[in-house]
Amino acid sequence: MNQFLAFLLRILIAIPVSTSVWLISYFTFAQSFWLAGGIGLVVGAFAYGLTGMILKHRFLKRHQLKRKEYQYIKKNIDEAKPKIARLHKALFSIRHIPSLKQRMELMRTTRKIYRLTKKEPKRFYKAEPFYFSHLDSAVELSEKYVFLSTQPKKTFELDQSLYETRRTLEELTVLVEEDLYKVISDDIDQLNFEIDVAKHTIKSLKDSRIIDESRRLR
Repeated sequence: MNQFLAFLLRILIAIPVSTSVWLISYFTFAQSFWLAGGIGLVVGAFAYGLTGMILKHRFLKRHQLKRKEYQYIKKNIDEAKPKIARLHKALFSIRHIPSLKQRMELMRTTRKIYRLTKKEPKRFYKAEPFYFSHLDSAVELSEKYVFLSTQPKKTFELDQSLYETRRTLEELTVLVEEDLYKVISDDIDQLNFEIDVAKHTIKSLKDSRIIDESRRLR
């Protein structure tokens, strides 16, 4: 649900309703200016709230979710947002040039998973390993790497730890990419189905043309 568009729609409904009620109360029912204004505000607030309830109900119905399910999903997605911001900040701070491409891919993939699950909350269930495990591990490792890499004195043990951290982040990148694949797996299956249907239709048309052509040649 696009929060800004939902808010804009609620405002566009509430303001005209409030204004209309105020005008009717003031001119038709001869209420005082302030009383009519108060009535208009109350009715406008009611219209604003009612519109929000209708929009949320339609949103939940479209995504086949119950209210408690959505609250659970939204809570976890909202908690993940600052974690993703921390992860991206840490990955940007790493000065290891050879791993730049891998880090950019990790940022792109985490952002993609977040946006998909925010837009279509039911996808969250396919992304649970990302939200409950892989994201936390990536944040912890990347921030620890940034901290250790800024130490003024480098030792063999420190360099080894940094190397192992980079390797683990690479492995986590693969896992996060697999998380994304799981999130979009239904779309891939649907696309493959549509491709099969299209191929079958094309083959049927070709066979039909061949039969028609052979009949003409007889």
